[in-house]
Amino acid sequence: MADGISSFWGPVTSTIECCEINYAYSSYIAEFYNTISNVPGILLALIGLVNALRQRFEKRFSILHISNMILAIGSMLYHATLQHVQQQSDETPMVWEILLYMYILYSPDWHYRSTMPTFLFLYGAAFAIVHAYLRFGIGFKVHYVILCLLCIPRMYKYYIHTEDTAAKRIAKWYVATILVGSICWFCDRVFCKTISQWPVNPQGHALWHVFMSFNSYCANTFLMFCRAQQRGWNPKVKYFLGVLPYVKIEKPKTQ
Repeated sequence: MADGISSFWGPVTSTIECCEINYAYSSYIAEFYNTISNVPGILLALIGLVNALRQRFEKRFSILHISNMILAIGSMLYHATLQHVQQQSDETPMVWEILLYMYILYSPDWHYRSTMPTFLFLYGAAFAIVHAYLRFGIGFKVHYVILCLLCIPRMYKYYIHTEDTAAKRIAKWYVATILVGSICWFCDRVFCKTISQWPVNPQGHALWHVFMSFNSYCANTFLMFCRAQQRGWNPKVKYFLGVLPYVKIEKPKTQ
């Protein structure tokens, strides 16, 4: 939306602006709420990373949590500046992250171990180079949605083969957060003119960030539980401060 006060970063060069007045609170932060709403994503990813390292989960999960943090930081840079270069720091990690999810979901049954990570790495690198020079616009969204849809069948398979009630509840929270978050994102994009006339802007895109922070955490936690089951680590769902779920494992002494 139109600037509120003078900007430190100069004219907007990004291809997307959200339904929030630019530089309303600071000349250094273009979209204030869309910037600070990424903080929960960083904190939740840090909690997940500490748990993965402390219990010596496979490195893929540590990398996954780190990728969540990189995405949140990239999103903060993008919404704080609304510059095209920083937009890449938001969108490119989104693709890298979903490719990592695809690896974690499909690799247990992939017989040629080196081919999948090699292909996904090359695909992610090629996308980053092409996306740096071309502004895909709607093409990026379609591409990202397709990658997400490819994950759904495998995620559903994991769900139906999981008997633990607490783990299934985490999967349900994963679905609920992405649905509610998507509604917030959609309303912010489609009904911005109407929302701008309200006494209070609900900041739909910022809410999308918050819901997706919990969505990523739930996805990671559920996948850690499923992987621990596959490895025979006797996983159990525990709760940090009685609220935030995490996976507690008991590895055999031989491991």
